[in-house]
Amino acid sequence: MSDVTRAKDGRPVHHWRRDVIELAALFTAVAVADTVANLIGHGPDGTALLVISAVALAATAGFHTWWARRHGHAPPTGDTGARPLPEGERAGPRDQPSGSSTDPEAEESTLWRMRTTVKDAPGSLAALCTVLAEQRIDILSLQTHPLAAGTVDEFLLRAPGALEGSEITRAVARAGGTDTWIERADTHDLVDAPTRVLGLATRTALDAAELPLALRQLLGRCTIRSLPAVPVGGGPGPEGVPVEGALEDTVMRLRAPEGGVITVERPYLPFTPTEFARARALVELDARLGPRVPRSQDVLTLPEGHDITVRRADTGDLQAAVAMHERCSARTLSLRYHGPVGDADRYLNHLLSPRFGQTLAVRSASGRIVGLGHLLWDGDETEVALLVEDAWQRRGIGGELLERLVALAAEAGCASVYAVTQASNTGMVAAMRGLGLPLDYQIEEGTLVITARIGPQPEPERAVGVTRTEAS
Repeated sequence: MSDVTRAKDGRPVHHWRRDVIELAALFTAVAVADTVANLIGHGPDGTALLVISAVALAATAGFHTWWARRHGHAPPTGDTGARPLPEGERAGPRDQPSGSSTDPEAEESTLWRMRTTVKDAPGSLAALCTVLAEQRIDILSLQTHPLAAGTVDEFLLRAPGALEGSEITRAVARAGGTDTWIERADTHDLVDAPTRVLGLATRTALDAAELPLALRQLLGRCTIRSLPAVPVGGGPGPEGVPVEGALEDTVMRLRAPEGGVITVERPYLPFTPTEFARARALVELDARLGPRVPRSQDVLTLPEGHDITVRRADTGDLQAAVAMHERCSARTLSLRYHGPVGDADRYLNHLLSPRFGQTLAVRSASGRIVGLGHLLWDGDETEVALLVEDAWQRRGIGGELLERLVALAAEAGCASVYAVTQASNTGMVAAMRGLGLPLDYQIEEGTLVITARIGPQPEPERAVGVTRTEAS
């Protein structure tokens, strides 16, 4: 905006230098006119001089018009009223780096997940955002969890790579944040909360065995256990919980659809009422949909030419599984269940329930079940177990089942799986080795535990912490 058009108190402002120049031009024009009049009136060639003056004035007027049209839209060359850019910066799109530094380390950033409790008062969130901005921290997403006193704010942050988590928590404490918890995040956390919840609900709707996994992904790193209403082997069942569930700081208990209890524990971070409501809604969805298992199946041909079918199994296959037990030898059952053979049948109803994991069944061409593979959710760990009928052993069925179970575990986000067996169970040991994964072996009192690492291990716990601070 030029000096002439800028406004002060709602009125245009004219610069005093422009007025002086215009006044001087007026005086000069009057003097020139008087001189020309004297020459015309008293000189011998007054008429010719008058004609020449008229031509000169017309030429001057024409040049002025041409110049005004040519430069009428040119940008002003004087003071524009704009604030100059800092030295070393240039104008450009916002997504372009504004400095002249090309150091790659200066452009590195780290994703963090952070929770902190602030007072439920106007300006508390603004103060928190201000201190984060001072640290050049970008807020990618924000969720609020109202409490009886205060509010828990959950952030997804992008911070400079050189900034440590402890520095962020100290800055948050200065702004009044208390009970701050922070950990490294990854690109999966960039999905907004509604989209993630809808995706988990879809997985749960398709497969009842997905409920524990969906709860774990919804609530973060936690331990989930499903306790049946009637434990295997008898004895008292779990303590009852109200239909609406119960929340106790770092533990929530939810009524399972089949009458048992689902316990979720997260010692490092208390649950909020908002998280409890989300988990309860997911369990209610599972209860309304009822038992369901995907019925897709694969037909495979063994090396000797026999066809087998591999598909998911559930409690509807209980009678066929019990019949397979009757055809198995006592040694085969003892290697699988590590206990009295007479107790084997009582475990089947538990193992086939989608609430406790996923089961694959192998059927022969006649329709008999000749092999079972179980992927069991064991708190925050995952167990694999195999049982193949004696007449069908050493044909590659166990290896095929194990590879499929590990693929299911990887799809569920499990970092490892373990198998509990005996050192004399050479078939199970060979199947675990055939996975081609890193294996760990532990032997305790004749029991062999083989752990296969599926994917990268989680980062050390040093990146996770809860800072207890009091608001000043």
